[in-house]
Amino acid sequence: MILTRAQVAHYHQYGYLVVEHAISTEQLQALRADFAQWVDQSRRHSQPFGQIMDGRPRFDMAVTHTSEQPALRRISSPQEVSDNYLQVMRDNRALDALTQLYGPNIKFNNAKINSKLPGSNTEVKYHQDFMFEPHSNHDLATVLIFLDDVDQFNGPLQVVPETHKGPLYEHWHNGVFTGAIDDQITAQMAPKAVPCMGAAGTACIMHTRLLHGSAANQSANARTIYIVEYAAEDAVPLITNHIPSVQEGEVVRGQHTGRIRAADFAMATPEYPQQVSFFDQQAKHG
Repeated sequence: MILTRAQVAHYHQYGYLVVEHAISTEQLQALRADFAQWVDQSRRHSQPFGQIMDGRPRFDMAVTHTSEQPALRRISSPQEVSDNYLQVMRDNRALDALTQLYGPNIKFNNAKINSKLPGSNTEVKYHQDFMFEPHSNHDLATVLIFLDDVDQFNGPLQVVPETHKGPLYEHWHNGVFTGAIDDQITAQMAPKAVPCMGAAGTACIMHTRLLHGSAANQSANARTIYIVEYAAEDAVPLITNHIPSVQEGEVVRGQHTGRIRAADFAMATPEYPQQVSFFDQQAKHG
């Protein structure tokens, strides 16, 4: 058992939980080494590059990206091109903890790397993950594995406790899917947010309905996170996965039951991204 009763209660009450030592030292070193190689590779490109299953680029850079100061900010489905990321997707302590939160049968949904390299000015507007990936029920979780030490200065994840129990907020505005909530709601919620911080190797488990965002990196230290999304095996996707991969739907704990469990909710269908990543969708929010 990874979690205590108090930790399980904390997750269900507040919608998130920080788990220390979610991956081993060896796993952490391997993930960091692969990411460093991708950063070096990005120096040779001025535009997003690579390709995922739907034809969009795998590697996305911020507009500030240069060969001298790379701003690689997103790698989609890294587990498709790295055995180290694939192994961690299939085996980490946060995944074991999910079996205590959502039951024994857990499947993989999608994965990405979000990085805030120094000087990149990358920020994430407040949103709910479920609004990008509706399923038949809400037993989905985003596991954010810290590849760097995360502190208050390098753009930590900011979560608004207990908002997973509240409404599903609109992410469409004036006919445009912006991937973010309304500015007035952000103004109400952001002061209630708390940072998720910790040493490299720590993970934050976050409920799919929890409001969250993050500010730009204000330090000289990178903030890179491997983000893996999992679902209860009986949570069935209602739309096409916005970060497709060959591993989508793989049962990583327990077994395949073939059952569907449904929850009562209503929401607008999200826009399938035509751009490189959701950073471009959020840029339309202004």
